[in-house]
Amino acid sequence: MAIGKLGAPPVVGRPPDALLSRPTWTEGLLSWLTTVDHKRLGILYIVTSLGFTAIASVEAFLIRLQLASPNNTLLSPDVYNQMFTMHGVTMVFLAIMPLAIGFANYFVPLQIGARDLAFPRLNAFGYWVYLVGGVFLYTSFLLGGAPDVGWFAYAPLTSLSNNPGLGTDFYMIGLFVGGIGTLATAMNLIVTIINMRAPGMRIMRMPVFTWMILVTSFLIIFAFPPLTVALFQVMMDRTFDTLFYVPAAGALPILWQHLFWIFGHPEVYIIALPAFGVISEVIPTFSRKPLFGYPVVILSGIFIGFMGFAVWTHHMFTTGLGPVVNTAFAITSFVIGIPTGIKVFNWLATIWGGKVWFSTAMLYAVAFLITFTVGGITGIMLAVPPFDAQAQDSYFVVAHFHFVMGGGALLAFFAGLYYWFPKMTGKLMSERIGKLSFWLLVPGFWVIFFPQHFLGLMGMPRRTQTYVEGIGLEFWNLVSTAGTFIMGAGLVLLLVNIVHGLLRGAPAGNDPWDARTLEWSTTSPPPYYDFDRQPVVNDRDAHWVQKYPESVHGERVPASASEPYDRGGAHMPGQSWYPLIAALSLLPFSYGWLYDNMWLVGVSMLILIVATYAWALEGVGGKHIHVGGHDEAHRAPDEGVDA
Repeated sequence: MAIGKLGAPPVVGRPPDALLSRPTWTEGLLSWLTTVDHKRLGILYIVTSLGFTAIASVEAFLIRLQLASPNNTLLSPDVYNQMFTMHGVTMVFLAIMPLAIGFANYFVPLQIGARDLAFPRLNAFGYWVYLVGGVFLYTSFLLGGAPDVGWFAYAPLTSLSNNPGLGTDFYMIGLFVGGIGTLATAMNLIVTIINMRAPGMRIMRMPVFTWMILVTSFLIIFAFPPLTVALFQVMMDRTFDTLFYVPAAGALPILWQHLFWIFGHPEVYIIALPAFGVISEVIPTFSRKPLFGYPVVILSGIFIGFMGFAVWTHHMFTTGLGPVVNTAFAITSFVIGIPTGIKVFNWLATIWGGKVWFSTAMLYAVAFLITFTVGGITGIMLAVPPFDAQAQDSYFVVAHFHFVMGGGALLAFFAGLYYWFPKMTGKLMSERIGKLSFWLLVPGFWVIFFPQHFLGLMGMPRRTQTYVEGIGLEFWNLVSTAGTFIMGAGLVLLLVNIVHGLLRGAPAGNDPWDARTLEWSTTSPPPYYDFDRQPVVNDRDAHWVQKYPESVHGERVPASASEPYDRGGAHMPGQSWYPLIAALSLLPFSYGWLYDNMWLVGVSMLILIVATYAWALEGVGGKHIHVGGHDEAHRAPDEGVDA
């Protein structure tokens, strides 16, 4: 539908009012089910992952209530096993990693000056598959019991003879299905970052967050296939009586540990590297300085990604692989700490001498630096095989893991949430509520997990449902449980602040933080086409140089380059049902495999194939809209498809 004539060309990121209203077909619930817009899908990822975080927090709360006192019977051993398994699976696969993917979905195209991801329908398929996998996993509570084998699911505990219930099948099938969406999204992000950068955005001008997402996406491509193979092997063992992990048939169950940790340790960096990227955006903005040592931060991130595949056996020091293997992997585990330490010093050097604004986002960034550094130090301790032999399977490892993954990465993503919330919504969250939430959440985290170092050194084993009285574990367990009430209050206030910001938040404007990167040059929230005219990038702090041309990093900006590049229009993809249909077909596939109904599996695969071909052949897609042109009729996209 024609919207009308325009006068003078609009400023970059500030399209005329006529363009700010979405066409009617993009409103309502159906528009969210059929959307292929990277921003909406990013919001769906973020909201869903925060929902799973809340569920995992309830599971953790029940675990700590059970361990608050010795000989407690709040949770039976079987229910306790289900709780700690689902807590770990949820946080790793359904909460923290998808939260990073949500930020990547929303902000990578904006940071590189693109209008969407390379394959919008594949992007939608990735989200819906992630949701289907998570929903399938949680229906296990209603259909005979949740997985109870730990988030690592070591063989032969997963064999049909040792674990005849359906819980293990839910674990294997749910992660197998969810991994499909993760792989699809990673490939999509790689193609987008490599091929769709704005004119002038050389690879060493990309924002650090985009760089870390690129490295993370390659990690996903290489790390998830070993896990997928291992999951499929167990599915075959349990469904068709194959012998991949049956010791009586000569199989070596330790193969599972190798395949799992070849995935599992890169998975740590699949979560941590996007967190590093978020911190590298937040700290320069609120320090009013460029990031110190940008090339070194990028190269250290690449090195971390490479070395992440060379350290998996430090999770297996006590499995009897021998002193040569243990020594080799101890050395690589020490080496990988070097680039991580370099990043910490770069962030500290950025803060040093800056005009620091301790906003809520900056407070979370500083908390991340401290918490992650402590987790890194205990990681080096566990990389020493003799110490690991004593601390393995103790609460010392639980504390280390949570300081790195929970306190480290999650605190960084909370910093990102406060930092980018104004861009996503056009409104500000309350700084007063945010800081109150921070001073409950972060100290509460430390009260929960720092005492667990002591518990581990005192000999408390992990994955235990209870402990006897009189062996010195009561006090620190009680302190750890008390911390859950403090941190829980902080999480509730965080949720309150999100709702308050959505309903009553002050208008944010387009650039409330006086930020540095390109996403802040468009409106808040951005229009569905992101930019009215294609930006031209002259510096790695692209938006900062637009505002303050004299601040370019060692380069002279030509006068003509300060204006945006106008391609005369943009092709925007339309909505489609097919990604949702394709993803939903994996739900009956999962239940068919679960209940050995191969007919249902076959029909589901047929639906998946048909839906996939349908979105590929749906047509030439959405309309060509003229944005940023000179006196041209601007047209909103009709329903259609992307190529």
